[in-house]
Amino acid sequence: MTALDTLRGKYIEAIASAADEAALEEVRLAALGKKGEISLKMRELGQMSPEERQTTGAALNRLRDEIDASLRARKQGLADAALDARLKTEWLDVTLPGRPRRAGTIHPVSQVMAELTAIFADMGFAVAEGPQVESDWFNFDALNIPPEHPARQEHDTFFMARAEGDNRPPHVLRTHTSPVQIRAMQAQGAPIRVIAPGRVYRMDMDQTHTPMFHQVEGLAIDRDISMANLKWVLEEFCRAFFEVPSVELRFRASHFPFTEPSAEVDIRCSWEGGQLRIGEGDSWLEILGSGMVHPKVLAAAGVNPDEWQGFAFGMGIDRIAMLKYGIPDLRAFFESDLRWLRHYGFAALDMPDLAGGLSR
Repeated sequence: MTALDTLRGKYIEAIASAADEAALEEVRLAALGKKGEISLKMRELGQMSPEERQTTGAALNRLRDEIDASLRARKQGLADAALDARLKTEWLDVTLPGRPRRAGTIHPVSQVMAELTAIFADMGFAVAEGPQVESDWFNFDALNIPPEHPARQEHDTFFMARAEGDNRPPHVLRTHTSPVQIRAMQAQGAPIRVIAPGRVYRMDMDQTHTPMFHQVEGLAIDRDISMANLKWVLEEFCRAFFEVPSVELRFRASHFPFTEPSAEVDIRCSWEGGQLRIGEGDSWLEILGSGMVHPKVLAAAGVNPDEWQGFAFGMGIDRIAMLKYGIPDLRAFFESDLRWLRHYGFAALDMPDLAGGLSR
């Protein structure tokens, strides 16, 4: 038996008898470490003749590889044995139900915005968007709002700060999404059918008003559109949104600078038992403003009022969310406690899609 055979037997036996990974590491260092026996013998090759080096070097390489493979196999065996021992001492009932995790909930305003977008999409309305910081012209002048109108005063509107000597036109935080209608008509011309949902800003704060809220405005322009078309669109929307078989709307004459004629729209309802019910009862509830687009507004948007006409309407998204889900205070929309949302029945991430179903 050669010296290498003796060395092999010694370390193979030591590897097999190593009781744990610490003992196995000691064997590895004794054999293959920098000062290990096999490593030292590899260094002696430089002192041998070419013939001896060729024979002994090949044998040492085979021995080193065999010892290394045995170390790896033994290490894996020890790990498997440790896992088996752990599994025998620990017990897990995989039939137990998982721990519940609270799911995130979509905000009522976001849900209502998605609902109304889907409803109007079924009637052929596209969604138009525009900037929230608007020029004085888009927010007021193009909509036939005169300079003396109260909405153009600083106590009603947020005006952007201007440095001394800044001669640019005044800019405001938009007070409605009507400027989006002007931009849409300028970009697309007529005919056109769009809704413009989004944030708007006014200097107001009480139980039913906040300085920042959400509106959706609708616009339909064609050659023969009338108030009858407006009435049908609003009835179809209310029936679908409030999920009732029928609705009755009442149009009351009103005045808006951007429509002529103009009408406030009320919906028949009841307050039986303190609960709002849409589509029944003897009461009326105002829900939106509407009318036929003023010829000056069409002209400002580059649409010839002698050839085209149409209707427009606008409603508060926060308001109709309150009505549909029975939320009494608009300021509650800004509470961060999800328990409040669950109280009003908002399931986790129930989102209507344009096909009329729900997606999660």
